[in-house]
Amino acid sequence: MTSLHYDLSGPATAPPLILGPSVGTSLAVWEPQLPALARTHRVLRWDLPGHGGSPAALLPSDGSATIDQLAALVLRLADDQGWERFAYAGISLGGAVGLYLAAHHPDRVGRLSVLCSSARFGEPSSWRERARLVREEGTEAMVASRTGVWFSRETAATPRGRALLADLRATDQAGYAACCDVLADYDMRAALPSVTAPTLVVAGREDPATPPAHAREIADAVPGASLLEIAGAGHLAGVERPEAVTSALLSHLADAARPNPAHAAQPGDDVFRHAAGMAVRRAVLGDAHVDRAVARTTPFTARFQDLITRYAWGEIWTGDGLDRRTRSCITLTALIAHGHDAELAMHVRAALTNGLTREEIGEVLLQSAIYCGVPAANSAFATAQRVFDEIDAEGPAATPPRTDA
Repeated sequence: MTSLHYDLSGPATAPPLILGPSVGTSLAVWEPQLPALARTHRVLRWDLPGHGGSPAALLPSDGSATIDQLAALVLRLADDQGWERFAYAGISLGGAVGLYLAAHHPDRVGRLSVLCSSARFGEPSSWRERARLVREEGTEAMVASRTGVWFSRETAATPRGRALLADLRATDQAGYAACCDVLADYDMRAALPSVTAPTLVVAGREDPATPPAHAREIADAVPGASLLEIAGAGHLAGVERPEAVTSALLSHLADAARPNPAHAAQPGDDVFRHAAGMAVRRAVLGDAHVDRAVARTTPFTARFQDLITRYAWGEIWTGDGLDRRTRSCITLTALIAHGHDAELAMHVRAALTNGLTREEIGEVLLQSAIYCGVPAANSAFATAQRVFDEIDAEGPAATPPRTDA
C-alpha cells in the first residue's frame, strides 16, 4: 500500500469533507460525529501512518518525519477522489495537518475545523523523548497516561473509551514514533495569519495536552476564526462531549453544505428551502424520526409536512442569528408553556443532539417553572426523565455517551 488507509461515508454527490485523527487513535475516533456529518457530506476519514490500516512506512522512521510529508499524503487522498476543494476537520495532529493545508494550499481547503490542536505542541525535546520511549517499549507505554488526558476515567470505562485504548495498543510503534517526530518539528505560529478558509477552533476546557490557551492562540491569529470551549471535555472532546462537538461542526459546515443562501432566500425557491430544511431536520431529530414522519405522510398531511420542512426547518432552524443550542432552549420553553408533552419529548432528544447536557436541560425546565408555571414544569420534568430513561435503556450503541456523568 502506497497511500493512507481511509473510509468513505455519505452520498457520493455530497460536498467532500476530510476528517483527520489524533496520534494514537484510528479513524474510529470520529464515529460519534460520523452519522450526522455523513447526511450532508461525502466524508473521508483517514488513519495516520502506523495507525489503524495505514502502514508505518509512509513516514520515515529515522526521526526526520515532518508535517508537510503527512499533509502530502492527505492531499494524495483528495486527488485520488478527484476533489479539487474540500472541507477539513482534524483532531490534534489531524488538526495540525488541516492548518498546514489551509496555509500552504489555500485553494484546496474551503472550510476548516481545528479540534483540540495547537500551532505548536510544546518543546521538541518532549516529543523526541516520547518517540524514543515508544520505539523502545511500544505504545503500551502510553496507555495508562491517556486516561485523564484523552478523557475522564468514566469515559475510559465505556465501550467507546475501551475501543480507543485498544486502538492505541494496536498502533505500530514506529508509526507512532514518526508522528511524534512530526509534532517535534511542527510550528505553524507564523503562518496562522495566512489562513483564509472560514475556521472553527474547538477546545476542551479539561484538556491538559492542548489547553484552551492553545486554541485561543489559533483563533486570535487566523482572520475571522471562531472559538468554542467545551466544558467537561478532555483532549478527545468529540468522544467525551459528542453532542456539543457534532452541533458545532454541523453549524460551521452548514453554509457549505446547503444551497447558496442568497439564492435560497429568493421568493419561490421552495425546493432549496425544503432541501436545506430536510438536512437540518435530520441532523437535529435523527434519521429514524424523520423517516417515520415521511412514511406516515398521506395526501391529507403532505402539505403540512412540506410546510414545516420548508419554514420551520428550512427558514427558522437554518438561520444564522441563533445557534442550535439556543434554539433548543427556546423550543423547550415554548412547548412547556403550551403543554405539548409529545413534542417536548422529541425536542428533549433534539436538545441533547444540539449540545445541551441533561443538567442544562434541567436548568431550562427550572426556569420554565417560574415563567410558565409549576404544574407545567412538573409535567415537563416527568417527560424529560422518561426520555432519559429510554436513552439509558437503549445503551451506548444506540446513542452517544451521557455528557453529564
